[in-house]
Amino acid sequence: MSIWKRAGFAAALLIAAVGLSGCGINAIPTQDEQVKAAWSQVLNEYQRRSDLIPNLVQTVKGYAKQEQTVLIGVTEARAKATQTQMTLPPDVTSNPQAFHQFEQTQAQLGASIGRLLAVSERYPDLKSNENFLALQSQLEGTENRITVARRDYIEAVQKYNTMLRTIPTRWTAAIFYPDAKVKQTFTISEKAQEAPKVQF
Repeated sequence: MSIWKRAGFAAALLIAAVGLSGCGINAIPTQDEQVKAAWSQVLNEYQRRSDLIPNLVQTVKGYAKQEQTVLIGVTEARAKATQTQMTLPPDVTSNPQAFHQFEQTQAQLGASIGRLLAVSERYPDLKSNENFLALQSQLEGTENRITVARRDYIEAVQKYNTMLRTIPTRWTAAIFYPDAKVKQTFTISEKAQEAPKVQF
């Protein structure tokens, strides 16, 4: 092999290596792993909230025995959310139906918790109870952590989905990762989008 052929071969290899590194061959699985990590953190925060609920219900139950329907509603919503979380399919982030069902059950649980906290306003002794105040503070912190985890997940999904839809990474995904699918992201319910009504 002549020196010119070797130099040409080396140049072709160098161009191919630069081309592959520039086309996102490693960026796609990297972004996919970031989406998976962000999703795991979302699940972790929802589990933290679910773990706090039994203690909160027991504390309220001691003060507000006549609020059985609210207490039962929270307990049932938690059970449903936990069941949904336990039966999530592995492809939940790219499965619109499963993702939407998960999102709905978590929203129902959040609404139930809101009703439970609203009940506490009617019981001054409960509102001043140290256990209740500590649980309420932990729950508020957890809700903030859920918001941050959801935001991080949405950002990771946005980056990943953009890679799958833009050139040249779109071509790279089609060639090297044909099973790569667009990931789902959280939405806001129509009720949450309505402007609050303020009455004086």
